[in-house]
Amino acid sequence: MTFEAHLPVVAIVGRPNVGKSTLFNRLTGTRAALVSDLPGLTRDRRDGVTELFGVNLRLIDTAGLEEARQGSIADRMRKQTEQAIEAADLVLFVIDARAGVTAADTSFARIARQSGKPVVLVANKAEGRQGTDGVLDAFSLGLGAPIAISAEHGEGIGDLATDIFAALGLKIPKTGKKGRDDDDSAEAGDAKTPPPAPARPIRVAIVGRPNAGKSTLVNALLGEDRMITGPEPGLTRDSVASELSYKGQSILLFDTAGLRRKAKITETAEKLAASDAVRSIRFAEVVVLLIDAERPFEHQDLTIGHRVTEEGRALVVAINKWDLIPEKQKALRELKKTVAESLAQVPNVAVVAISARSESGLDQLMSAIIKTHATWNRRVSTPQLNRWLEEALSRHAPPAAAGRRIKIRYVTQPSTRPPTFVAFCQRADALPKSYIKYLTNSLREAFDLPGVPIRFSLRKGENPYAKK
Repeated sequence: MTFEAHLPVVAIVGRPNVGKSTLFNRLTGTRAALVSDLPGLTRDRRDGVTELFGVNLRLIDTAGLEEARQGSIADRMRKQTEQAIEAADLVLFVIDARAGVTAADTSFARIARQSGKPVVLVANKAEGRQGTDGVLDAFSLGLGAPIAISAEHGEGIGDLATDIFAALGLKIPKTGKKGRDDDDSAEAGDAKTPPPAPARPIRVAIVGRPNAGKSTLVNALLGEDRMITGPEPGLTRDSVASELSYKGQSILLFDTAGLRRKAKITETAEKLAASDAVRSIRFAEVVVLLIDAERPFEHQDLTIGHRVTEEGRALVVAINKWDLIPEKQKALRELKKTVAESLAQVPNVAVVAISARSESGLDQLMSAIIKTHATWNRRVSTPQLNRWLEEALSRHAPPAAAGRRIKIRYVTQPSTRPPTFVAFCQRADALPKSYIKYLTNSLREAFDLPGVPIRFSLRKGENPYAKK
C-alpha cells in the first residue's frame, strides 16, 4: 500500500487486548487487522487510510506495549510501536474501559507524554454500565479528558473523529467539497469525490415478555410479514435486525425473544435466546419495552425496565393491544403513574399507547424513539454546566461533614449515550446520596433531559483544567 506523503499520521497504541485492531478496522472500514480475544495477536505495524470529514488520514495499528526483556519478541514489538509513535503526528492512546486503568496503562501513558506528540485518550469498550468507572478513572493518566467509545459497535466514533481533527489542528470542511482536481465535469467530480457516508441508523431493540406482540409490531413498522408471529409464546429466538426509514431517519430494528424470569427458563434454546435478547439491550441505543395492555406491568416487565436503565440505554414504553382496552383514558393515567413510580430513576419516560395489529399509534411511537434518542445523545458545554452548578449550589449548599463544608469545584460531561457528568470535589465520599440525587434532578430539569438515564459521579480533586 502506498500513501500520499503529506497525509497526517495517527498511531494507535496501548497495552495488549484493549481493542486497538478493532478500532483500526472501524476507522478504515475494513477487516484488515486480525481481531481476537487472544492478547498480543498483533505483532507488526499495520498501515491503512481512513477518511474523516472528507479528509484522508494515515493510520498505524501497533502491537500491544509490554514490559519485556532485552531482545525478546515482546521487546522487538515494543520497538516497532515506539517507531510508530515517533513517526506519528498524533497518538491515540487506547485503554480498556471495562478493565479500568492498570499499572501498564499508567507506565505506557508516560511514554506517550514524553514523545512530545499530541495525544488523544480513548476509553474503548465503554458500552453499557461496566465501562463507566474506567472512563472516569482515565482522567488519572494526565492525558486530558477521555473519549468514551465502543470500537466494536461504532459508538462514540463521531466524537473521536472531532477530537482527532482538533488535535491535528485541522478544520472540519464545510459541505459541498470539490474533487482534488478543479474539473467542472460532473463525471470527473463523481469519479474523484466519493459520496458522503450515509448517516448511522438508530439501533432500536424491541423487548418484553413472551407474547407481548414484539414480532407483530416489527412487521407493522416494516409494512410486511418479515417475522413469524402466532399465539404461541417464544416463537422468536434470534435477535433479528431489519432496516427501515422513517421521515428520512434510518432505523435498525431488532426483534428479540421474550424474556421470562430466570427460574422459569429451563431449555437450552430459550437460555440462548434470552442471552441474545439481553445482548441486544446492551448494544441498542433505544430500547422499546413492549407491555401487554391486558396484563400490564407484571414483575418481569419492571425487571426488564430496570435492566435497560442500568445499562444506560434510552427507554420508551409502548403499551400494545390498546384497542382491547375499554376505558382508555383512565387506564393510560394509571399506567403512566405506575411507570413514574416503578422507574423513578428516569423521570418522564415516554409512554405510548399502540395497537400493532391494527397499526394505530405507530407514528407517535417512532416520534418518541427519535426524540428520546436525541436526548440520550445530548451534550452540554462545560461553561453551561458550571453556571448551572453555581446556581444549584447557591440554592442548596452541600451539607457539612464532620463540621467541615464540602466544596464542589467543577463539573464536566465526559461522554453522552447516556449523558454522563463528573463533578470534582473535596471528600467526595462524604457527600450524601440525597444531595447527589438533588444535583442529578436539578441537572435533568435545567438541561431538559427527560426519560433517559443520567450518570453523575464525584471525583476527588481540584479542577483538572485550572492550570490551563
